[in-house]
Amino acid sequence: MTTIKLHNTRTRAKEEFAPIDPDNVRMYVCGPTVYDRAHLGNARPVVVFDVLYRLLRHVYGAHKVTYVRNFTDVDDKINAAALSRQKAGAKGSLEQLVQERSDETIGWYLNDMGALGALEPNEMPRATEYIDQMIEMIQDLISKGHAYAAEGHVLFAVDSWKKNYGKLSGRSVDDMIAGARVEVAPYKKNPMDFVLWKPSTDELPGWNSPWGRGRPGWHIECSAMAYELLGESFDIHGGGNDLMFPHHENEIAQSCCAHPEGEFARIWLHNEMLQVEGKKMSKSLGNFFTVHDLLDQGIPGEVIRFVFLQTHYRKPMDWTEKKAREAESTLRKWRALTAGIEPASSVAPAVIDALADDLNTAGAIAELHRLAADGEAAKLLASGQLLGLLTMDLGAWAKADETDFTSYKEKLVTARTAAMASKDFSEVDRLKALFIAAGLEVRMSKDSVELVPGPGFDATKLEEV
Repeated sequence: MTTIKLHNTRTRAKEEFAPIDPDNVRMYVCGPTVYDRAHLGNARPVVVFDVLYRLLRHVYGAHKVTYVRNFTDVDDKINAAALSRQKAGAKGSLEQLVQERSDETIGWYLNDMGALGALEPNEMPRATEYIDQMIEMIQDLISKGHAYAAEGHVLFAVDSWKKNYGKLSGRSVDDMIAGARVEVAPYKKNPMDFVLWKPSTDELPGWNSPWGRGRPGWHIECSAMAYELLGESFDIHGGGNDLMFPHHENEIAQSCCAHPEGEFARIWLHNEMLQVEGKKMSKSLGNFFTVHDLLDQGIPGEVIRFVFLQTHYRKPMDWTEKKAREAESTLRKWRALTAGIEPASSVAPAVIDALADDLNTAGAIAELHRLAADGEAAKLLASGQLLGLLTMDLGAWAKADETDFTSYKEKLVTARTAAMASKDFSEVDRLKALFIAAGLEVRMSKDSVELVPGPGFDATKLEEV
């Protein structure tokens, strides 16, 4: 069996992956807060852990892997979005509008991530479906001396876990107090104590509890859902490195205190953040966009996925238009090479080896390039599909532009031959300008002419030629 090695954030080392139960490999990944469309940075962990999910299914068997990714559907940002709709004249109570917003956003999210070739996890729990379990866990933490009620709130007592708190992120409690922006509240015993339950108004979503009508804090949601669906110990917990502190640190604290007989997650994986053209993505810089924005611009989801996979998940990823163009060109060639054939019965060993080495997707992509160069189409197809590329589901974008460019290339070759004799290249320049305007990339060498469709290719504009 293939040996998988993963970089464990908790130990800061690459470790050999040995599942607790090889017949029930379990992974939890923090999902989105569903108040708006997913931006490009939100999509990176989806693709990263989709590749890991595919690898685990390949190694252990599709029916022996359980992947859980949650939806946070109770949050101040969702409430704010619903309140904005209500003020704009939307009908229904605020609670109904919150539900509508959550349902709508979850639908958007699944459609957009599906367009990137992401498989849906086995379980996609909503936080609002597990309120009873959260209340039960909070009560247990109070009874064990790890939490306390104060002014309608319940808070986790960090001092009760102080010797272990901060090990994931590598910080001491004192350092965290000094450097963190923590909520100052008179009912807190320690500035680092975090909310497990908080009051809710009659208009906003809320549930009855021993501490009054309220709603859960963010961190307890994932702990309760992970416990209910994966047990007190499971194999892998993942998410973006922006979640390492405080979210994942707090998950560990409350989960290990509630279930001291378990380990919670054995291996922690965190992906690095995303940049756009070398800069942090932000609305103020004008480089902030959603996955849906890119799809609407005509950039295929498979192209977005390919760009993501070219960078190792633990390195910052830079999205650029140049990378997108190059990715589309490569995928068109690979799809042309593999058109009409069946995938090989096995994946190239070098692709498996690369993925098993801490998800070295860049190494796997390099092997796909070698397979294409050697004309190993069937092996390229099987190996690409393990990475979620070259699948039938993602192929419509390439089929839509199956224009025969033979006659256009011949025109350009003829014009160039005549120009070489007459030294008048005006016709060559005219044709090149028309091709570029239609969205084609013109590649001319001494021995060949190649026309490659790019994003936004419009075949109707070739009529002018």
